[in-house]
Amino acid sequence: MCTGNIKFTEGKVSIVTPVFNGENHLFRILESVLRQTYPQIEMILSDDGSTDGTIRAAQEYRAKFAARGYDYRIVQGSHKNASAAINRGLKYVTGEYLIWPDSDDLLEPESVEKRVKFLERNPDYQCVRSLPYYVDPETGESKNAEEQIGSLTEESLFWNILEFKTFVCCGCYMIKSECFFSIYQKRHIPEYPVGQNFQMLLPYMFRYKCPTIQEQLYGVCVREDSHSRRKLTRAEEEKKYLDYENLIDDIAEICDIHDKESKRRITCWKAKRRYVISVKYGCMWRAVCALWLLFINRGFTKELLKDSLWRIGYRILNMQRRKG
Repeated sequence: MCTGNIKFTEGKVSIVTPVFNGENHLFRILESVLRQTYPQIEMILSDDGSTDGTIRAAQEYRAKFAARGYDYRIVQGSHKNASAAINRGLKYVTGEYLIWPDSDDLLEPESVEKRVKFLERNPDYQCVRSLPYYVDPETGESKNAEEQIGSLTEESLFWNILEFKTFVCCGCYMIKSECFFSIYQKRHIPEYPVGQNFQMLLPYMFRYKCPTIQEQLYGVCVREDSHSRRKLTRAEEEKKYLDYENLIDDIAEICDIHDKESKRRITCWKAKRRYVISVKYGCMWRAVCALWLLFINRGFTKELLKDSLWRIGYRILNMQRRKG
């Protein structure tokens, strides 16, 4: 059970959504919130220093939210990253339940209600998730899933999320605010320029089991020009990988992870990622070091052996051709 002592409004769902330069797509998430069948909702839109017409577009929804009977708050701050925007919004959460959908996605009309009803019927659970679907927002065409779905009966999701064996799709998860803020008592998640979902989910999933409602209640709009799909330079991508490693170290501390087996798995997670990016940019010595780290930590698989032999062999062959 949760150990927090802050009282939240029973039955209310707080929706915290970070946004940056979302003038042209913000309407999707806001309209989908207004279409919810659930009566108790507060919408907290946290702007991360947008330079377009995002705030103007957001202000135009005040009357619609008032007419719907939903609380609506717009929080503004200077541009930093999505996790910083989330932190600005978390200060205003008053609902018993918390979700944090992205600003360019959408909630199915019964998305909130079905998740709340599940938690009401199953009080032993402190969170629940539903399934995502992926769609082209312009054509309505279905797109391939961008994440692994994984086992739908597994409820211990910490390692599955960390190791990308299941989806971290933000708008699919609903958690209890009291439990969440017993972890983050200062209402402040670690701020890194790599998104907010690992910070929001992993410490929570380390403590609580999370069942899955096997319905697609959250739509991911696949936009090629979105911030998460922007093509990165080599320096940007290498920094992103390092930021993720530092973030996971922070999360391990938050979760008080110090046992030998868990630390081994985290080391392997880092090494696999280092191998991938080292190979991508032709840093074969770094790739070999990552493979060695995997080997001594029992994370070296047959599939990885085949992949590494092929990639390293291909690299050596190209080097010989250039010399010739």
